[in-house]
Amino acid sequence: MTLSTPFTFRFLEQYGVPLRRMRAGEKLFTQGEPGDTMLLVLEGKIDIVVNGEKVSTVGMHGVVGEMALIDDAPRSATAIAATGGEVAVIDQATFKDLVREDPSFALYVMGMLARRIRAGNKA
Repeated sequence: MTLSTPFTFRFLEQYGVPLRRMRAGEKLFTQGEPGDTMLLVLEGKIDIVVNGEKVSTVGMHGVVGEMALIDDAPRSATAIAATGGEVAVIDQATFKDLVREDPSFALYVMGMLARRIRAGNKA
């Protein structure tokens, strides 16, 4: 499921957000490790794996890793590139600036979280 983006991606340039190419099968982060960045998928897909089981796949304009930025807890899942592609790597300081300065970005991230929670409640 894709949420429409209520904002433009100009913030990537405005905040100097680095972009990262990913290769299919590449582990982007691991469950249990500290998290200081989130990823915004610009191209490709990322599998989310919890305790060795794939629980979802995140595609274009989806976000992963945001929970660690919100609650400063370890990663709740492992993220593995399902395909090649590109992600924007948003660090905690930039995330907080975006949430503060662009309410539509904050609402977008909250919408993603709400959808994940609802999907988990159906399992």
